[in-house]
Amino acid sequence: MKQSRRNFLRDSACGLSAAAMVSSLDRLKLVNAMVQQQQPDVASDYRALVCIFLFGGSDCNNMVIPYTQYSDAGGYDAVRTASGLAVPQSALLQISPPNQGGNVFGLHPNLSPEVATPAQSKGLLEVWGAGKLAVLCNYGSLVQPITKAQYQANIGRPYQLFSHSDQQTQQQTIVPNGVGQTGWGGRIADTSGGLNGSVPLPMNVSIAGSQLFFTGKSTRQLVIADSNTLLSNVLALGWSGPAGANPSTAGSSYQQLIGFDLDSVLVKAASDTTAQALTTKAALLTTPTLATTYPNTSLGRQLQQAPRLLKVKDTLGMKRQIFYCSLGAFDTHTQETGTNPTNPASGGANSGNQGGLLTQLSQAMRAFYDEMVAQALSTNVTTFTLSDFGRTFQPSGSGAATVGSDHAWGSHAFIMGGSVIGGAFYGAYPTLALGGPNDTDTRGRLIPTTSLDQYAATLATWYGLAAADLPTVFPKLSRFSPPNLGFLSA
Repeated sequence: MKQSRRNFLRDSACGLSAAAMVSSLDRLKLVNAMVQQQQPDVASDYRALVCIFLFGGSDCNNMVIPYTQYSDAGGYDAVRTASGLAVPQSALLQISPPNQGGNVFGLHPNLSPEVATPAQSKGLLEVWGAGKLAVLCNYGSLVQPITKAQYQANIGRPYQLFSHSDQQTQQQTIVPNGVGQTGWGGRIADTSGGLNGSVPLPMNVSIAGSQLFFTGKSTRQLVIADSNTLLSNVLALGWSGPAGANPSTAGSSYQQLIGFDLDSVLVKAASDTTAQALTTKAALLTTPTLATTYPNTSLGRQLQQAPRLLKVKDTLGMKRQIFYCSLGAFDTHTQETGTNPTNPASGGANSGNQGGLLTQLSQAMRAFYDEMVAQALSTNVTTFTLSDFGRTFQPSGSGAATVGSDHAWGSHAFIMGGSVIGGAFYGAYPTLALGGPNDTDTRGRLIPTTSLDQYAATLATWYGLAAADLPTVFPKLSRFSPPNLGFLSA
């Protein structure tokens, strides 16, 4: 991975052993001067990406459904209704993407549960109508563009297709032909860390445990262990000395010492680090109040942590951040739908497993979007979804208690935010037909027509990743066209 001269010098200096430091104190002043000459290319604006990973592989065929072509021969109705896997046409939330030849589509009703039940919290339909929600159709992990004939001849297949663990790894690393060691969120931070300058917190913040997505070669991730964690516990600094010397007390002897002997490189570095930690602790001491009420769900609690940190971003000097949240249980081999798939009750028996999860997803995403509008950050923050893979168009089993779908490949994703050129589909909506041109075989395992590389590179470019760094972060991007899908404004 390419490194700037400034970053190389900084990392090299930080890696010196204690013995080398003792023998090279005079040279450290020269190193420090050289580093300071290379001013960091700090961003002038603020931007953030928020990843929501849907673990288990969400059935995209029940998330975005043909409405005009609902009853076409061999299509959605013919394949899914008899088994009980279909969402009734009358329940669909109709949308009319302008680039789909006049065809109308339908969103799963639980993506805006308030339409069926006004007492429910709002979902995503209004965000779509406002042009701030887009759908990326049939994307997936790809080694190269691949046809049905090539797939069947075992040419260009990704490593370990249809495996949860391997496909989750590929979604997070974009290494489709092996086991990746770094995530694309981590590689973005490796190459664009200078956009933040010198800040007290890592660029990458996970609210869903430590993630491969954020693993880089030189960067680290901040893990907020629990979605209920108070910000004051993110950086807990203890003090066991005399009260009069407590660093957290204004004017204490410790704070006065921080300002002494700053001509010494090592002393200044230690003083700057301490002062930065104290500033950070003070900024995080009180958990900020938010303007929006979040659903008391797993994803709702995760998504309300990011806006709390955004409330103190200016105090901390943050210019770029990437957040990671997750929602599990999308591995719906059974009970994907219930006896009434239009029931929007979150987690209710009648809504089926996927229905309840989509209610949770839509309500949490909508609360987050509303909060970004309230904080005047809507155009600065882009939220996007990832999932292991899509699921088979062909049902697995039949009947409300047992019907579901199996592991497949291509899937759809949602992209949301004030900079999203929304109300439209990107990529190519597939032909839903068993054994059709987009099917690997006869079960409706869709061959992706858009690569994860293109999806991620579009997000990263908006975020501020330099064009020269795209091949470093996304080594296979040059195999796909176009490299930028165009769903984000500059």
